[in-house]
Amino acid sequence: MLYFSRWKTFSIWAVVLLGVLFSLPNLYPQSLLSSLPNWFPTRQMTLGLDLQGGSHILLKIDTNDLIKAQLESARDEIRTQLRDARIGYTGLSGTSKVVQVRIRDAGQVPAAKEALKSLTTPVSSGLFGSGSVTEMSMDEPEPGLLRFTMTDSGIQYRTATALNQSIEVVGRRVNELGTTEPIVQRQGDDRILVQVPGLQDPERLKDILGQTAKLTFQMVDQSVPVQEAMEGRPPAGSTVLFSRDDPPVPYLIENRVIVSGENLVDAQATFDQRTNEPVVSFRFDSKGASRFGQATQQNTGKLFAIILDNQVISAPRINEPILGGSGQISGSFTPQTANDLAVLLRAGALPATLTIVEERTVGPSLGADSINAGKFASLVGGTLVIICMLLVYGKLGLIANLALAANVAMMIAILTLLGSTLTLPGIAGIVLTMGMAVDSNIIIFERVREERAYGKSIVQSFDQGFKQALATVVDANLTTFIVAVILFYVGTGPVRGFAVTLGIGIITTVFTAFTLTRWMVAFWIKRSKPTEYPKGLVHYLPLEPSLPFMKLRNWAFALSGVVSIAIIGMMFVKDFNYGVDFKGGSVIEIQAKSHQADAADVRSRLEQLNLGDVQVQEFGDQGELMVRVAAQDAGDNAEQSAVEKIKGEFLDDYDFRRVETVGPTVSSELARTGTLGVLASMLALLIYIWFRFEWQFGVGAVVSTAHDVIVIVGIYVFFGLEFNLSSIAAILTVVGYSINDTVVIYDRIREMLRKYKKMPIEQIINLALNHTLSRTLLTGLTVLLALLALYFYGGEVISSFVFAIIIGVFVGSYSSVFIAGPMLILFKLRPEMFEKEEGTKKGAGSAPAPASGA
Repeated sequence: MLYFSRWKTFSIWAVVLLGVLFSLPNLYPQSLLSSLPNWFPTRQMTLGLDLQGGSHILLKIDTNDLIKAQLESARDEIRTQLRDARIGYTGLSGTSKVVQVRIRDAGQVPAAKEALKSLTTPVSSGLFGSGSVTEMSMDEPEPGLLRFTMTDSGIQYRTATALNQSIEVVGRRVNELGTTEPIVQRQGDDRILVQVPGLQDPERLKDILGQTAKLTFQMVDQSVPVQEAMEGRPPAGSTVLFSRDDPPVPYLIENRVIVSGENLVDAQATFDQRTNEPVVSFRFDSKGASRFGQATQQNTGKLFAIILDNQVISAPRINEPILGGSGQISGSFTPQTANDLAVLLRAGALPATLTIVEERTVGPSLGADSINAGKFASLVGGTLVIICMLLVYGKLGLIANLALAANVAMMIAILTLLGSTLTLPGIAGIVLTMGMAVDSNIIIFERVREERAYGKSIVQSFDQGFKQALATVVDANLTTFIVAVILFYVGTGPVRGFAVTLGIGIITTVFTAFTLTRWMVAFWIKRSKPTEYPKGLVHYLPLEPSLPFMKLRNWAFALSGVVSIAIIGMMFVKDFNYGVDFKGGSVIEIQAKSHQADAADVRSRLEQLNLGDVQVQEFGDQGELMVRVAAQDAGDNAEQSAVEKIKGEFLDDYDFRRVETVGPTVSSELARTGTLGVLASMLALLIYIWFRFEWQFGVGAVVSTAHDVIVIVGIYVFFGLEFNLSSIAAILTVVGYSINDTVVIYDRIREMLRKYKKMPIEQIINLALNHTLSRTLLTGLTVLLALLALYFYGGEVISSFVFAIIIGVFVGSYSSVFIAGPMLILFKLRPEMFEKEEGTKKGAGSAPAPASGA
């Protein structure tokens, strides 16, 4: 176990050195990377929006827009086809997903069905296995009445097609802003995720994404005064539209479209040579130029309107025919608004309205503060863990610390190579990994200490220690990895970054524990030839303490039961302090430009905006305030409107450092996925422990873990901490830590059940708890040291997240010792339960004995 061939030695150090090499660029400023040798890696980790600033926006396509457009298209086609076929009809109407028409002459019904066959003809589609989809179905509920209904598959096809078109349009719009490495990708069946890091003006992004940009050129109806049309009824074929001015100016517009934005081939922001005002120059394709030239020839001297998203931009007079296929759009533009309109027109119109259902925006100054806080917290946490290991294990502690440094370097290298995004919770994941990484070494070193106490030589002790600890380390870390995977799937944004970091940290931890640490121990033994187990500078616990854990089990069961019942009862009388993730609304972090914030003044000014329930509290110590606005009742768009009102009120006095807005659509989904995530993790852990041990162990682990979850939830309720997606991440982290601790104890109980077959189960459990006590305390101590550094120096943003995990470490350690272990006595475990498994292993390693003949 301690022998390493040359190729193994080379392989281990090659992996470690590559990890160090690919992690080094993250220590260099971006400006120095270009001066490095060509062979030297220069790729750095991608910083998340919470670290470098930027916007995360989730857009939802409006399926009602698509249904409405399809119904209008169906009505137009029915009208055209029946007129062309000279078939009389009446009652053409469309509601919900249905269009119907009545044929006057019953004898013409077959001809009408034939004429309208195109409405029910399948269209080719790569989205369905059949290769085609029928968008509308036709039936005849009564003689002469033809009803066309949009099918579910047709709506799905229209939505998927519109979503793909929208992704292309949104991508072109975002790329036109000149930002670096924007992300535009599909999410689910009807949503688009847009992430733009380093964006200085998030409002401009929202303005550009929020417009459909349907551009049309239509004639102004001058047959009647517009005021008369507004007071009475507009003429048939005309509609009253308003300009974008303040106050808006009404125009009577003919419904007939002369030419649309689909015929544009270019649009650029320029300046009018006569007035020097910003304008947008446009150019049509040949078809659009022909139609536009023909219309201007026929309507010289009349007004025509340029309309964007049902708002009149301008309505100039046609002084002469415009035959060149190009022109200008003017309308009180600034250089930026003219450029934004040109961007919209070049990118093309969206097929349907996109609604912002979730927004998370971080200012660059807050991102820089988070980076500095994360770096300092990581430095402090790592230093504390290193000192602790040196004090406890001496020379072995030095080896563990070297392995820890390699572990962190490899973790950063993998994150860099995978292109993973480092978030603030991701930094928390790195710091937490520092505390948990030494756990594997602690398990190994404690087993070596036991083997040495049994009278084995140093070499034999280390050899057996690594062998005995292998299964325990793998089981303990694999359970935490399962939780990280589930956390990745239920989390979004920064929470997902935490899961990625934690998962990669577990993989590198197991690798360094059983390759690098073992190699360094073997090298040290070969070179120094020690005769005794090295001691640390402090004497922390005897090798085999004899604490009466099992005598205290009934008291522990009673205490845990009372606390759990009390917490469940408290949840009925005291509400959760749900964050915007779960109840919708907005959270806005603002900082006074004078660094002197007045919470009372901000609160009173907010109350005048009529935004419902508003909370204002001091946050940090640099004139920062946290503003929470309850969910608006008018839907997802109302959340954005509320934020706009607040910015309009406070933009002169405050900087907006962070904005999080979650609409009711997303908040309900996040609450559901968060709950399912916790339940899924419990089920997955039950199955794994059942598979690796026995079902009794699985039940005991789930009961103790459920106890931990209840206590952590109680902490949130009792202290009124905000409960959001980060809270789910904290709960799952505690679940992973608690199961990790429990598996170590269960592994020792299983081992002792095989070893001491006649010993009472109560004594076996008590002995196992005492044997693993030093590991439980040391691992808890290193994790707490890392977490405390994060809590005090990691910044206000993650303080409540880290606080919950700190409490969870105490609770998880308690439940592993006083609940998970003692619970097994209820199942009356016997050594015979493991004899089959043990016999299988022996049979696999040796040939069966020959059978004796009768």
